[in-house]
Amino acid sequence: MFTGIVQGVGVVTQVADRKGIRRLQIRMPEGNDQELATGASIAINGLCLTVVGWDDQGIQFDVIDESLRLSNLSSLRVGSLVNVERAARFGDEIGGHVLSGHIHGLAKVINVVQAEENLAFWVSIPAALSKYVLPKGYVSLNGCSLTVGELVKDGQFSIHLIPETRAQTTFEQVTSGDQLNLEIDSQTQAIVDTVERVLDQRL
Repeated sequence: MFTGIVQGVGVVTQVADRKGIRRLQIRMPEGNDQELATGASIAINGLCLTVVGWDDQGIQFDVIDESLRLSNLSSLRVGSLVNVERAARFGDEIGGHVLSGHIHGLAKVINVVQAEENLAFWVSIPAALSKYVLPKGYVSLNGCSLTVGELVKDGQFSIHLIPETRAQTTFEQVTSGDQLNLEIDSQTQAIVDTVERVLDQRL
């Protein structure tokens, strides 16, 4: 389980493909490579990955073809920056919202507006997921818990970032055309799906 509070930015130090699996090696943000164990879960750009090893160059993860197909991890190269969050522990403060680390799809950045310390961007998401996005509701983009701003139309909405979020994540480098990993809020999904089922049964 994750909270969507990104703990810093990691750097890809190695990418190796073999038999449908991509091994990523990532140098973690300072302090986030402590108390590691094989099998531990770490969110990389919001995708829950399992630690398979580590050395002085970074932590290694194996990413299967299905995960590569659904996420932007397929576009990572040596030197790419990624959002990092260690798995939540019982008793931790949940400052964002509960995330599984399972990506539902990709959100495409369609516009970026920066004015002084304010940064906003608009994204477009698959139509099938748009019913789960509500004004002032939650979404996760690249593993960061964010509040939906304005709904422009179905499948398009804005995100406004505070300076602290910009400082702790990769969003400072976001540009139009970028693909961001999207995880919709599980509670919103459950409510919408339940209401739809109830209404369908009444017809």
